[in-house]
Amino acid sequence: MKRISVILTAAGALLACLALAQAPATGPNKVVQTAKTGGDGGFDYIYADVDARKLYIPRSGQQTARITVFNLDTLAPIGEIPGVNAHGAATDTKSGHGFVSSKPVVMFDTKTLEVIKKIDVQGNPDGILGDPFNQRIYIFSHSAPNATVINAVDGSIVGTIDLGGAPEQGVTDGRGHVYVDIEDKDNIAVVDAKTMAVTGHYDIAGKGGGPGGLAIDAKNNILFASCHNPATMVILSATDGKILSTLPIEAGTDGAGFNPNTMEAFSSAGNGTVSIIKENSPTSFAVEQIVQTMAGARTMTVDTKNNRVLTMSLEYGPPPPPSAAPPAPAPGAPGAPGGSGRGGGRGRGPGRGPVVPDSFTILAVGTK
Repeated sequence: MKRISVILTAAGALLACLALAQAPATGPNKVVQTAKTGGDGGFDYIYADVDARKLYIPRSGQQTARITVFNLDTLAPIGEIPGVNAHGAATDTKSGHGFVSSKPVVMFDTKTLEVIKKIDVQGNPDGILGDPFNQRIYIFSHSAPNATVINAVDGSIVGTIDLGGAPEQGVTDGRGHVYVDIEDKDNIAVVDAKTMAVTGHYDIAGKGGGPGGLAIDAKNNILFASCHNPATMVILSATDGKILSTLPIEAGTDGAGFNPNTMEAFSSAGNGTVSIIKENSPTSFAVEQIVQTMAGARTMTVDTKNNRVLTMSLEYGPPPPPSAAPPAPAPGAPGAPGGSGRGGGRGRGPGRGPVVPDSFTILAVGTK
């Protein structure tokens, strides 16, 4: 039975690859804007504050740690929060407070970018989610506690949650439900935002393994889990976890998003692509397009005002000769000590050359 299972899995992966090869490389979406903002340091998550029109990108490194902030429309730099070594950011529109997933968590004023307070937390802060339903911020960690919940108004810790595994990305329906993909357990944890209790897990094992990204169509209660093994977008009901469809995506996903204006779901991958899934109806989905971005651009955020996906990466020099040892990453660069593993670690591939100085680039994908 084990041999049959392996054969079926391999066959399924082959069919997925064949289907992806037929996905359109041309279509309405393309890279419509780039900004080479430069600067040293690694990177992880990128976050668009659509209401305030700001784009937050933490840059990591022992000497280069900071939160860089850009105009979401022009991509011009507008400020930074120095000395903060973080993975991601989230904001609360009502209170005007922002938070970054660092240790300690840093709370700041979104208008002035001044630090308000530092919040001691346990675990290893990584992902982050702001839930406007009750103005709470979720700090995710692969180690216990899996989630620390913070009151966005005063920065107090409301409590912690055991998600039963290593969380990657969380989403909210804005109506009291939070969903988190559990990468090492191949499931989606369902959280009651009022009680902070895990009410269930939606199993996606056998359909897609190691979910690295999660998005939600909140209106139709549909979740999109972008998975590694195989590279698949698992589409399921947020109500009961029923699998609605599975579609092939590019390998190396580490972020997902959904735009309710265009009814498109997105998966960004480290090989320099964004896979776009079109929701034709709540029961009909198709791979719409594969857009080329930039190698290493594996996380993303959605600007629902301009209907754009934003991602970012660094440029790399020529790869070393096959017989030569791979060069050490530049200090603060992805994969380097003090840098982010997500920006250039998993899936970055062998033989990549050194980081080109001041090559950090933000890219916007859309139709115009």
